[in-house]
Amino acid sequence: MIFPRRFFALFSLCVLALASTNLAAAKAKPTRPAGDDPSAYKGAIVMDAATGNVLFERNADEISPPASMTKLMTFAVLHDKLQSGAMTLSTPVRITAEDARMGGTQVYLDPKETFPVEELLYAMMIQSANDAAHALARFSAGSTEAFVELMNAKARALGMTHTIFRSPHGLPPASRRIADGDLTTPHDFALLCRHVLLKTDVLKYTSVRERFFGPSRPKGPQRMENHNKLLGKIPGVDGLKTGYTMGAGYCLSATAQRNGHRIIVVIMGSFGPGGQIDKGHSRDLKTIELLERGFAALPPTSPAFAQTVAASSATPAAPSPISAAPLPAEEKAAAATDGTPVIKFALPPTKKK
Repeated sequence: MIFPRRFFALFSLCVLALASTNLAAAKAKPTRPAGDDPSAYKGAIVMDAATGNVLFERNADEISPPASMTKLMTFAVLHDKLQSGAMTLSTPVRITAEDARMGGTQVYLDPKETFPVEELLYAMMIQSANDAAHALARFSAGSTEAFVELMNAKARALGMTHTIFRSPHGLPPASRRIADGDLTTPHDFALLCRHVLLKTDVLKYTSVRERFFGPSRPKGPQRMENHNKLLGKIPGVDGLKTGYTMGAGYCLSATAQRNGHRIIVVIMGSFGPGGQIDKGHSRDLKTIELLERGFAALPPTSPAFAQTVAASSATPAAPSPISAAPLPAEEKAAAATDGTPVIKFALPPTKKK
């Protein structure tokens, strides 16, 4: 019969056309962006600072080096010393040859110099100065070894069960073996971040984008610039600490406050595509994504962060004897409004191949 043959031919053409359409659609289907690749970092976590609830995590118990994020625990222990009256922000710290021998990022301390505690705190938290961290640890505990014992005791008290500190600065050990250095996890470190946000004035230091160190130095002051490039560019970001070594990769513990709520993000072991050294660009992009995801995931019943701080009975910090550093023009303008940065994070143009 002619009709069935024509029907079969028409049906075959329809099948072929549908198959071609599906194939084209499959080819046109967008791939996941490189920044969403979980292999781009070792572990990450997003936490509600008010409640401690985890809003997102991926490999949050993966153990790896925190690099200079270690200085957040150094700050926590130093804050305990300040609260106990063992020293004050204006206590002079005499620099030793041992302090001056530290490598990596530094403010180039000299054994002939003496600085107040707070000026060294600014150097440690803004410039991520290893020599300042070493000087403060040695001075406050009598030796860096004794200070590290206090760091580990603090970690145990905070429930950081997968953490061990071996330095006050986060530099790699002399053996260059990762197992011999500072080790933690994103989850453990988020606990530390929440502690310093609730119990200390850490944001006084980590929110500063630029400051000069050593105004009375013979060769003039050193300009310090915060390594956290999200400050002033992503709404609400005001801390906390970056880190990088070859063994640790790019690390960042970040926090932002919006509409009264505060989010903590910790990302560790990040590199660029294919393990590239990208100056933390991939880490920063992932942190921005996780901050947005965290705020979107906050339940309506989550309490305001300020309420949690008040309930925690945090002791007010002593007034600083050091005058505040001059703010750049754009920060002055931001401070004149509601205090929330509104500058957009501009991505660099894509390089043409």
